Amino acid sequence: MSDLKWFKSSYSDNGGACVEVAANVPGVIPVRDSKDPEGPSLTFTPAGFAAFVAGVKGGEFGAI
Repeated sequence: MSDLKWFKSSYSDNGGACVEVAANVPGVIPVRDSKDPEGPSLTFTPAGFAAFVAGVKGGEFGAI
């Protein structure tokens, strides 16, 4: 995953609690913690990522 093009959301306030997403991988969406770029990443299918984002927006995971 070293050749991925990672980016933060434009909604990120740069307060340190950010995730980064790589969008240049066909069929999957890798996500990682911006504070630990060498650490592990999660890999979602596009449908799985959409469901995760909808859940966060809908408050399914409580207050963050």
